[in-house]
Formats: sequence, C-alpha cells, structure tokens
Amino acid sequence: MTNVSIASALEKGQCQLSTSDSAKLDARVLLAFVLEQSTTYLMTWPERELSESQWHAYNALIERRASGEPVAYLIGEREFWSLPFKVNEYTLIPRPDTEVLVEQALIHLKSGDSVLDLGTGTGAIAVAIAHECPSVNVTGVDLVEQAVALAKGNGERNNVNVRWLQSRWFDAVGKNQYSLIVSNPPYIDPDDPHLSSGDVRFEPRSALVAAHHGFADIEQIVSGATLHLQEKGWLLIEHGYDQSPGVQQIFANAGFNHIETVHDYAGQPRVTKGQWV
Repeated sequence: MTNVSIASALEKGQCQLSTSDSAKLDARVLLAFVLEQSTTYLMTWPERELSESQWHAYNALIERRASGEPVAYLIGEREFWSLPFKVNEYTLIPRPDTEVLVEQALIHLKSGDSVLDLGTGTGAIAVAIAHECPSVNVTGVDLVEQAVALAKGNGERNNVNVRWLQSRWFDAVGKNQYSLIVSNPPYIDPDDPHLSSGDVRFEPRSALVAAHHGFADIEQIVSGATLHLQEKGWLLIEHGYDQSPGVQQIFANAGFNHIETVHDYAGQPRVTKGQWV
C-alpha cells in the first residue's frame, strides 16, 4: 500500500489540475476509473488507501489530463442522452449540446420512418434516436473504418438496432431515400484559433474542419439530401454558433422550406432544419 488515501489522492489530483475548470470532477472521475468504482464510493470510503499500482496509474492519468488530454479519451467513455458510449481517437467526443439535434429529430419522427445519420462517429446520434424510437429504421454512416466499428459496438452495448455503413456521406446508400437526415458534420474554419486550445487539440481534425470557412461539408450534405429525402422529409444539421445565416441560405438555395434554426442549451444558434417539399 502507499499510505495515500482516497481523500488525499483526490486533493493532490485536484491541485495538479488547478488550471482546469473542472479539476475536482476530473480528479474524481479519473480515480474512480482507476479503482473501478463509482464516484459515490470515493465519498463513502475517503480513508481507504490506494495500492502502488493504483497510485501510479492515477498519477499517470492526472499528468495526461494536466497536459490537456480530454477525460473521455483517458477513460475511453462518455455519456450521451443518458447512455454510455465508448470513445477513441478516431471520433469526436459527444457533447451535451448535440442532444438538441436528437430532440429536434424526435419531433419529426413517427413509427416506420427511416433515418440517416451522416458522419456518425461514436454513433451517439443514431443510437439515441434508435433507443427512443425502436420502430424507426436508423442507418449510421462514417468515412472512417475505425469509427464505424466503434459505432457498431456502441449500438450493441446499448441494445439498439442500427445499420452501420462505411461511406463518404451518401456514397454507400445508393438511391435510398429517408424520412429524416441528420448530421453533425465538420464545420470549423481551418483558421479558427480555437483549434489550438482545449479538447479539440486531441480530436481528429478531419471530424472538425471543413473548407470554405467551415461550410464545405454542409453544402455537400444539403445538396445530396435533395436526392435522398422522401417528399416532406426533414434535414437537420448541427453547425457553429455564428453560422446560422449561412446555413439557412444554403438550405434555401437548395429548395428547402420551413427553415428554422434552434438554439442549444447555452442559447446559441446550433441546429438548422428544413423540410423537403
């Protein structure tokens, strides 16, 4: 044993992470992960001592977190829509604001409808929709083979029925048409200074950045959606907080109707949707 208690380890970890906005939570999550216990256990048994191997493993994770590496990558997991998802370096980390995209999708779905999730990554959006609407046929696609494998595993873990395909946007779906198409595509301008700070430094650039000031992939998706949406089908796209005017114009130029932008939990314009009539 190390003579280092859970309470002492948490205090030392929090001190090392003092520059983080979530130092206390990060230290708890990382220690619980190392001990293979819940965070409640840490509060219940603060006097319990760590073994040598546990102490070294915890310190290693704290050092990596101090360098900026996201907690989700360190423990390999992130919760989304109250469901557990495995994450890795091939995918973006699911964010709470993306739940707005799921909420909006659910508004427009009924039994027997079909959904296409473009750039599925961890599969979070597709799995959440399938979890809420088991009678809806959901397909998730991603260009990256490792992401597709991860999404498939997350679907199995959450016991949902989703069809997974490796595809560059619509390339592998043939002439199939869907009731609803949803996507959280790359939308960050390659010159955006935020790319050099925070968690995004460790996330795959291909899943973050798009040409044409962040609009290139959105333009491709909107254009392709006109061929793959059923009549009166809906297209929903997540985008940057300052991109809604441009995204609405892209929708309008493609012939969409009932175009609307919905705000995220912080009150920022985040999801634009339109109906193909």
